[in-house]
Amino acid sequence: MTSAPAATAPAGSVGTTPDRPTGSIRRRQRLRRALTGWAFSAPYTVLFLVFMAVPVVVSLVMSFTDLRSTDLRNPFAVNFVGLDNYTRLFSDDLFLRSSVNTLVFVVIGVPLTIVLALAAATALNSGLLRFRALFRVGFYLPVVTSIVAVAVVWRFLLDPEVGLVNNLLRVVGIDGPAWLFDTKLALPSLILMAAWRNFGFLMVIFLAGLQAIPGDLYEAATLDGATRWQQFRNVTLPLLRPTLLFGGVVTGIGYLQFFEEPFVMTQGGPLSSTLSVSYHIYNQFGFGNYGYAAAASYVLFVAIVALSVIQFRFLGDRK
Repeated sequence: MTSAPAATAPAGSVGTTPDRPTGSIRRRQRLRRALTGWAFSAPYTVLFLVFMAVPVVVSLVMSFTDLRSTDLRNPFAVNFVGLDNYTRLFSDDLFLRSSVNTLVFVVIGVPLTIVLALAAATALNSGLLRFRALFRVGFYLPVVTSIVAVAVVWRFLLDPEVGLVNNLLRVVGIDGPAWLFDTKLALPSLILMAAWRNFGFLMVIFLAGLQAIPGDLYEAATLDGATRWQQFRNVTLPLLRPTLLFGGVVTGIGYLQFFEEPFVMTQGGPLSSTLSVSYHIYNQFGFGNYGYAAAASYVLFVAIVALSVIQFRFLGDRK
C-alpha cells in the first residue's frame, strides 16, 4: 500500500517562514533610510555649514593674514603673514592687560557665582524659607532681565554722589569711593554685578540636582549622628559634583567671553582696567584689523578649551 505524497504548503501560508529579502533589497532599504535621514537633516546641515563651519574656517585663514578693512575692495592685496599676528598679540600691552583682567574675572567670578547659587539652592531646598516660589522667581529674575536695565540699576547703586551704596556708607561715617571710576574697584564692581546677574541660572540647576538626591541618605546620616554641615559635606557635595562641574564649565566659558558688562558699564575703562579679551577683539574688528582680531579670537578659543579640560580633569569623576 503506497502512501499519498505530502502536499506542499503554498508560500506565505501559516506555519512557514516568509521569504527573506535578498542582499540587494536590504541594501536598497538601508540606502532609502539613509537618504531619508539626510533629507530631514539637510536644512540644519546647510545652515550649520553656511553660518558656522565656513565662517570658522575663513576666520582661521584670516588669522594668518594681514587683512584690514582697506583690503576688502582688493583681496589680492592681502598678504600671508604666518604666525606674525599671534606673536604680535603677546607683545601687545592692551591684549596682555585684557588677558589679566579676564583671568581675574574668571578666577574670582566663577567661584563667587557658584557659591551664591549653591547657597540659594540649598536654602530653597531645605524648606526653612517661606514663600519659596517668590524667592525662586526673585533670584532668577536678573537672568532674564536686559543687560541695559541691569546696568541702569547698578549705575544708580554705585554712583559716587547719589548712589545707594555710598549713601549707606555715609550713614556709618564712611566716605564711599567712585566705584566705576577707580582703577582698583571698577573690575571687582563688574564681577559682583555679573555674579548677581548670573547666579540665578545656576541656582535652578543646583536646585534640580539637590532634589534628585534620595532623602534616605540624609535620614541614615542623621541616625549616625551627622550634623547638617557633615551631611552637606559628605552627602550633598559628592552627589552634586557632576552638577557643580557642569555649572563651573558653563560659567567659566561665559566669563572668559565677558563683554556686556564692560561694554555697557565702563567701556573698558578707567585706563583699560575693565578691558576684556572679547572687548579688545571687538575694538580691533572696529578698527579694521581683521587678521589681528581673528588671531586673538582663536587664542581665546584655546583658552576656553583649556579651562574646560582643566575643570573636567580636577572636578570630574575619577574612576
